[in-house]
Amino acid sequence: METAYIKTPLGIAAITGDENGVAIISVTDEGIASTEIPLFLQIAVQQLQEYFDSKRTDFTFLLNPKGTEFQQKVWKSLVNIPFGKTKTYLEQSKGLGDVKAIRAVASANGKNPLWIVVPCHRVIGSDGSLTGYAGGLWRKKWLLEHENPTTQQSLFQ
Repeated sequence: METAYIKTPLGIAAITGDENGVAIISVTDEGIASTEIPLFLQIAVQQLQEYFDSKRTDFTFLLNPKGTEFQQKVWKSLVNIPFGKTKTYLEQSKGLGDVKAIRAVASANGKNPLWIVVPCHRVIGSDGSLTGYAGGLWRKKWLLEHENPTTQQSLFQ
């Protein structure tokens, strides 16, 4: 596994993976951008930069996150939330076939290793509140406003 670091409007993104795909994308407030990007991470770096430049709404590079079978199922459901849209934790649980699994679903979302690409930031509370985002609620708000500036700004002011 190798890691590339890129500067984003939300901090330094660390992209970790190998020839089998990207396993982890995380963000931090500290660090410096990489001067050289491993070949197998270049497409991920390019697509993330396009996302932040408002030139990309989905990602096509190979993903290889590590997690339990349940976590993988939850993360796959996140990818189906369209760009610029949100879903509640309850709606996500219902979509997975078990409304009572809401806490387990929220926990799996919190363990999502692929920041932005597997869009757990698009999941909100049933009352429309911004809740439960490992990267910090200010980043969640920024991402939702970035993806849908007109609707989201009015929701979260």
